[in-house]
Formats: sequence, C-alpha cells, structure tokens
Amino acid sequence: MRILLVGHGRMGGLVETLASEYGCEVAGIIDGRAASGPDGVGADRWKDVDVAIDFSSPSAVATNVPVLARRGIDLVVGTTGWHKDEPAVREVVATAGVGIVVAPNFSSGVVIFEALVARAAALLAQQPEFGAWLHELHHAGKKDAPSGTALMLKRTMNQAGFTRAIDVSSTRSGFIPGTHTVGFDGRAESITLSHAARDRSTFARGALTAARWVKGKHGWFTMHDVLGLEASL
Repeated sequence: MRILLVGHGRMGGLVETLASEYGCEVAGIIDGRAASGPDGVGADRWKDVDVAIDFSSPSAVATNVPVLARRGIDLVVGTTGWHKDEPAVREVVATAGVGIVVAPNFSSGVVIFEALVARAAALLAQQPEFGAWLHELHHAGKKDAPSGTALMLKRTMNQAGFTRAIDVSSTRSGFIPGTHTVGFDGRAESITLSHAARDRSTFARGALTAARWVKGKHGWFTMHDVLGLEASL
C-alpha cells in the first residue's frame, strides 16, 4: 500500500520509520508546502497514492485534505486544532466518496481509555456530590493547550451525561510524550483514571493501522471504528 506523508515533523518521521512493518511504502513526503505548490498535494506524482497520512498544521488541513479527497485518496488525519473547518471538510469528503479517519490521538490505549472514561462519567453523573477534573501533560514544544485529546475526553464525559463543571488544566514541560488523567472527587474519596504514553511510536503505529483499515472505505470514521469499539460499547 502506497502512502503519502503530509507533514514530516516528529510524527511524520516516526510513521516513515515504521511504515514497512505495516506493509506500507512511503510514496512521498510533503513538508511545509501548500496544496497549490509544484510538489504539493495536487501534483501528478501522487496519482498512485492509496492513503495520505496528515500530521501537518491546523491551517494546512482545510486546504490539503479537500484536494486529496477530490483525487480519490483516502485519508488519515492526526492534526488537531482545525475544528472550525470541520463542517466544510466533511462536506468535501462526503462528495468525493473517500474514506477518512480523524482522531486527536491514534493510541489504541487512549481510545480504550476514552471508553472507560465515558462509562465512569455516566455512572458518576448520577452522584451529584462528585466533581470532575481533567489534567494533561505534554512536552514543551506542543503548541495547543489543552490538547486535542483532553478536549475529546471532556466532550466524551459531557456526552455520557456528566453535565456539571469539569476543570481542565495543562502542563507543558520537558519531553513528556503525553499523559492524561481524569478525576472524580467526592466529600471523602476520589477516583482517578490515567493513561500515559511511554513514547510517541504508539501514535504512529495507530495511524498506520488506521491507514490500512480505511483503504477502500467511504465515510468519516474515528479510531473507535478502526478498533471495532462502537459495536462493543
């Protein structure tokens, strides 16, 4: 399977390194170029690409993804911070008839962690004495705070029925790959759930798993679909 890497920072480099383990050939790399550039996502040289994996920048997603979708290329998008452009991107993907997996975090453990958090939030929503908080830690170079994963977890808790305030905080320091902790605190007891990534390869492996899964599919998907969690919850 031929993949195109859009963005070649830490995550793009890891995907490139691990691609062969997943039966993928890196057809090319686009780093810092707009869709209209001579070697950008619209170039003829990418006509045989099966799936594009995007770890670029929020501003680039709204430009690059539609071009790739219209070319019939399936997509995996791990870039966060482009929520305001999602309706327009969804419309293009639907019209083009391609498949896309969008996730703020491609770690399989995080996806399962989210399911556990949802269940805990649903149970504790019925216990009004419990308040909730969410804290995330990442490396000093991470630009967005709170992280896309933290925002996803908060949204998941709300959708599970926990409508009370959820305090969200962030730490940026050193080289932390990513740690997310959700806590519920009562009058005399507390419950905490936590996920810690030991290194960033878990995210790259998840993205490659998603790329293999989405090839030939049609629609908008998440890692829940890739891991088959929707049917089991």
